[in-house]
Amino acid sequence: MTVTDRPLLDPTQYFDAPSDDLSRQSISTTARGMVGSQILRIAANVRALRAQGVDVSNFTVGDFAPSEFPIPEALRDAAIEAYGAGRTNYPPSEGLASLRQAIVEHYATRLGLKYPADTVQITSGARPGLYAAYATLIDPHETVVYPVPSWNNNHYAHLVGAKAVELPTKAENGFLPTADLIEPHIKVARLIALNSPLNPAGTMIDPAEMQRICKLIVAENTRRKASGERLLYLVYDQIYWELQMGDTPHVTPVEAVPEMAAYTIFVDGISKAWAATGIRVGWLVGPPHIINRAKALLTHVGAWAPHPEQEATANVLSTPDALVEFNKTMHREVKTRLDTLYNGVQELKQAGLPIDAIAPQGAIYLSVQLNLIGRTIDNVAIQRNEQIADLLLNEAGVAVVPFQAFGLMEESGWMRFSVGAVSVADIERALPKIRALLERAE
Repeated sequence: MTVTDRPLLDPTQYFDAPSDDLSRQSISTTARGMVGSQILRIAANVRALRAQGVDVSNFTVGDFAPSEFPIPEALRDAAIEAYGAGRTNYPPSEGLASLRQAIVEHYATRLGLKYPADTVQITSGARPGLYAAYATLIDPHETVVYPVPSWNNNHYAHLVGAKAVELPTKAENGFLPTADLIEPHIKVARLIALNSPLNPAGTMIDPAEMQRICKLIVAENTRRKASGERLLYLVYDQIYWELQMGDTPHVTPVEAVPEMAAYTIFVDGISKAWAATGIRVGWLVGPPHIINRAKALLTHVGAWAPHPEQEATANVLSTPDALVEFNKTMHREVKTRLDTLYNGVQELKQAGLPIDAIAPQGAIYLSVQLNLIGRTIDNVAIQRNEQIADLLLNEAGVAVVPFQAFGLMEESGWMRFSVGAVSVADIERALPKIRALLERAE
């Protein structure tokens, strides 16, 4: 590489000022309407404190520290082998045939669902799959219904110009939707988005409730077919389904009501169950006429997983014994952390401190309520969840995410604690700090 002899030009002298009205108005309505991430704001604060030498227990990220949760060795080795062999060209737009077939067999073995390979579309993680499902099904101003708290449905609804109907859920229901909550909106909805195990709450939809929801959808589509209306679909995000912690079993809509196969689009991938968030392999599974349109959309976005990573994922899925052993270790390590955190919170509660939690059921999250709204700390009145999160971070060195970041706007003290980037020792160090803060509350 040679150094150019061209004069150095500074383009920034030609940039418009951020306050310039005409420049702002020249940005698309969609881009201008995007809302910033509260989680990223908290993450920036964590980085700033750590840069100052502050010890922060980071319970914010829906990610994994590789030092705590390494990916499967077979996944790593197969990817390295594929790179070494030079298989770095474009994969097929629908995904490698070997990977799609491996997913088909994985679903048949683990979920009891016998899908053909042409119902599978590979994506670069679950996010493009979620976006593709929305964009494939929804026209502007059509209605998308989803419970809150939930992850990113508001952003995908905005991106496709949908009318979002958010359904606030309750702690006594594990922050999960019910058929009764959904039913009043069933006739106007074009898409219902559900996630189980749930990010952020770490809870799981009860099979009986899933069946009631699915029967609502099937009955509504029977009515729509008779009247010639556009059908209603369910996007089911089950990215955490292999991380079940409690007594509630994971259930799919198709298992609950088989007729739902015509109306269900699964969003799934390896990022959570294999601690492989950076590997970027996800997939959609659903009716072929929808999956084919999603493939066409994703082809133009270029949102496919890299060739070597697809090969490696197929390799791991095709060696079920090794995968079972990895899943046992992964499950044990996540459950140990969740149980340590939950049991610690319960000890604080039993000591009379204003804190509670929902027992972990799945995923890598614990719902914790810091009952500080309406109380004071150092003569400062606590009125908002954001204040609680800031106090935890700045005075206890504990970083968490308020449920407002997931769309539940009530100021009730509920926070998401994620255990993917912490050790058991980190949790044990954080609990006394939380205790010391709570003891100051009046």
